Amino acid sequence: MNNNNPIEIKSFKFAVRSVNLYKHLSSKNEFVLSKQFLRAGTSIGANVSEAQRAQSMPDFHTKMNIALKEANETHYWLRLLTETDYITNVEFSSMENDLKEILALLTAICKTTDN
Repeated sequence: MNNNNPIEIKSFKFAVRSVNLYKHLSSKNEFVLSKQFLRAGTSIGANVSEAQRAQSMPDFHTKMNIALKEANETHYWLRLLTETDYITNVEFSSMENDLKEILALLTAICKTTDN
């Protein structure tokens, strides 16, 4: 990981938080929603990481757009987990703040690399 790349750092840290939230929810015997959240939340960083080693600018742009879509999906699952009382408003706010930063970075990256 590039320690000077904010999107790589933030998306990796968010993936770690996603895994930890999944473990917390699993202890409450919630597996369906949390698994969806885990898949989407960790996919953001995986796609950002792949984009860093893209073969071309269009490949980079595609991977970053996928990361952006996964971030949007993650936000959906996060909201659903909150509205169904699996996570508290405090847990939601903390995760959402990190996710909003990631969404803003990915949106800016996608706009500036648009073909």
